[in-house]
Amino acid sequence: MWYGHPGAAFAGANDVARGRGLRTLCAGLPGLARIRPSMRWILLILSAASVALGLLTVLPVPHFVSWRLAVLACDFGYALALIPLLVVIASCLMSSIRGAFAGATRSLGVVGFALLLQPCMQARAIAGRLPAELERHFGAVRESADPFTFGGLLRGWPAPVPKRTLAYSGALRLDFYPASGRALAPCVIVIHGGGWDNGDRGQIAQFNDGLARSGYAVADISYRLAPAAIWPAQREDVAAAIAYIKAHAGDLGVDASRLVLFGRSAGGQIAEACAYGLGDPSLRGVVALYAPSDMHFAWKWGKEDDALNSPSLLRRFLGGTPDTAGPAYDSASAIRLVGPHSPPTLLIHGSMDTLVWDRHSARLAERLSEAGVPNLLVSMPWATHALELNPSSPSGQLTQFAVLWFLDSVCR
Repeated sequence: MWYGHPGAAFAGANDVARGRGLRTLCAGLPGLARIRPSMRWILLILSAASVALGLLTVLPVPHFVSWRLAVLACDFGYALALIPLLVVIASCLMSSIRGAFAGATRSLGVVGFALLLQPCMQARAIAGRLPAELERHFGAVRESADPFTFGGLLRGWPAPVPKRTLAYSGALRLDFYPASGRALAPCVIVIHGGGWDNGDRGQIAQFNDGLARSGYAVADISYRLAPAAIWPAQREDVAAAIAYIKAHAGDLGVDASRLVLFGRSAGGQIAEACAYGLGDPSLRGVVALYAPSDMHFAWKWGKEDDALNSPSLLRRFLGGTPDTAGPAYDSASAIRLVGPHSPPTLLIHGSMDTLVWDRHSARLAERLSEAGVPNLLVSMPWATHALELNPSSPSGQLTQFAVLWFLDSVCR
C-alpha cells in the first residue's frame, strides 16, 4: 500500500504552510533523503507497468511476452487498477515529485487506470444486449440475473462442493460434483484444456463449483493425452464417460437424458467434435470456450515459432500432417461435422486470444447457422485464453451468465 509521505505531519505549522515540511524532515534524516528519489522512480515504474499491462486488453500479447500476463490483465485487471490510482494519489501528495517527472507519473497512472478498467465498460455494454441475444437463439428462461454488475467484481468465488473421484474407464478418472437442490439433475461433462498433450481434470474447479451450486451435476473427466494416444482416442474416452454416467445415473442423481458437453481450449475442440460426431440424442448441447474447431485451418495458420508451436502440437495429436493423417484432421474438425441435427451450441471467445484464434469460433458459428443449428458466439473484445478463470471478473460474470442461460434452456 502507498502512503503520503509523513514528513509534513511532523513539521511545524509554518513549514507546512510554506510547503517546506517534507524538505526540512528529509534534510534532517539522511535515510529518508535517500528514499525520496527511489520512491519517485518506483511510482513512475508502477505507472508505466500499469499501462503496459492494460495495453494487453486492447492489443494482442507480443510473441516474446508470456500469454499469462494477458490472462492477468483480462481476469484481474479491474483489481490491479487500484495500483495506478494509488500511484496518482501518492504522487499528488508527495512534494518531492514535481515538474515533468510528476506529469509523466500521473499521466501514465491515469492511462493505466483507464486501460485496466475499460473491460468493465465493455462488459457493461455486452450485458445490455446479451439476454436478448440468448433468448433469440435459445429461448427464454424463467429467471435471469444481471449479466454483469460492478458489485459482482467484489463477490467471492463459489464455495467448494464436495466431490467424488470415480474410475470410469481403465485408469481414467472423473471428479463428480453433485447438483445442489436437485434429486435428478442434468449433467455437464467437463473436458479440460492443455493442448491435448497436457492438463488434467480439476482445471478452473471454481467454475464446476458454480455450476453444481446452480443445480447442475458436473463430471470433470480426464482423457488420454497425446502423443501416447492420438485422435480419436480422446473421442473414445468421452464416449466411455458418457456411457459410464448413463449406467450409473441413478446412483449419481443424474438425468441420463439431459447431458451437455463443456470444453475449454483443446477440450473445447474435443467437446465440439464429440457433440457433432457421436450422434447421441442424450447430448442436449455443447459449450466450447476459446476452442479450435478446424484442424485444417489450424495447420494452415500455425507457425513453429508461435506460443504453442502449433504444427508440432497438431502432428503429435493427430498423428501426422493433413497430407499423411487427413482422416484424423477431418474427424477432429467440428466445422466439418456440423449437420442439421447437431445439438445447440454456445461459443465463447476473446478477441485478444493469441493461443487460439477467435476466427475458429466465428467460422463455426457461421457454419452452424447455415445448417440451422441454434447457436451463439459471445465475443469479448478484451479477453484472452482462460477468460473465466476469475468468476468475479467481467469475462467471468458474462461467461457464467451465458452458460447458465444456455443450460437452463437446453436442459429444460
